[in-house]
Amino acid sequence: MLDRIYIAATSQHVGKTTCTLGLMAAIRERGHKVSYCKPVGQEWVEMGGLQVDKDALLFARGMDFELKAELHSPVIIGRGVTASYLDDPAEYGFNRAITKASRKLQNNNDLVIYEGTGHPGVGSVCDVSNAQVAQLLNAPVVMVVEGGIGNTIDKLNLNLALFRERRVPVRGVIVNKTRPDKMDKVRHYVSKYLQKTGIPLLGVLPFEKILSNPIMASVRESLKGRTLLNKDGLDNQVEHIASGSLLAQEEVENLRNLLVIVSHRRLEEALSALQGILQDRGLPGSTISGVVVTGLTDEASNLPHTDFLNAHNIPVVACPLDTYGAAVRISQMEVKINLKTPWKIRRAVELIEEHVDMDLLL
Repeated sequence: MLDRIYIAATSQHVGKTTCTLGLMAAIRERGHKVSYCKPVGQEWVEMGGLQVDKDALLFARGMDFELKAELHSPVIIGRGVTASYLDDPAEYGFNRAITKASRKLQNNNDLVIYEGTGHPGVGSVCDVSNAQVAQLLNAPVVMVVEGGIGNTIDKLNLNLALFRERRVPVRGVIVNKTRPDKMDKVRHYVSKYLQKTGIPLLGVLPFEKILSNPIMASVRESLKGRTLLNKDGLDNQVEHIASGSLLAQEEVENLRNLLVIVSHRRLEEALSALQGILQDRGLPGSTISGVVVTGLTDEASNLPHTDFLNAHNIPVVACPLDTYGAAVRISQMEVKINLKTPWKIRRAVELIEEHVDMDLLL
């Protein structure tokens, strides 16, 4: 059986972390002792005076292991590091840190999953690209790519070139975020192409909207907004979005996990209409994820209908953007799995079990 794999992706936001979570859980289910490492991180948090990659923290909490920065997140490339590295590479011991972490993890586990960063070339400026690190670790690669046929194959061919150049073996390909009605077609043609390269297709995963749904805390962060009411509701999942004007005209069909975006001038009218719609349809206020009040540049007071909002713990977020600008910003959000979205972690595990040939991988 494999004792290490390196999870890479053709670009950001194709589901590398989702797949890695699912793979780690699936391998554990087969009775193997598995650990995780993010050899090179870019987005980090402070923990015990040390910088730790956000994904390493997610895995430690989600997969229940003690996080040690030097083992699970040995290299952080923060702001200013790239220029400093180019000025004096000898000042940094990136390869030594990665190798030391790998040696300890490999000695104490049946298998170690290494998660890459961004596309295969990320980190090249500091001589720690995904391809370079996979070669250093002597780890075969699983490549994750977004679903499709022509564009998917083109991206695979381009990104696999860096690993071929360094003679890194590719264990297989996972096609993620595939339209459910296209899965059979994608599986047939991507597999047909990969047969020419000798690389197996490990699985094709469907696009799942639940994995793309943000929570209110992420919406607030994207809008650079502030919470006016019910901070405890910021973990609410957002599935649908409607403007206050549509509520006033009673033109909103699906109120499940609904986010209402409304100008502060029309807030009272929109909330009145919303309560009327909920009452007519026999739905609880808890079906509303939150309210974004637009056009507010100073502290608001005397919010209308606070009894209704508080009764159902509906968070209210204010931002200076207009309603259209806020809606566009939210629609452009890139949503990642995090510690506040445990349902996404569970679904990621299920998707891997359902759609990936684990016996072929291992």
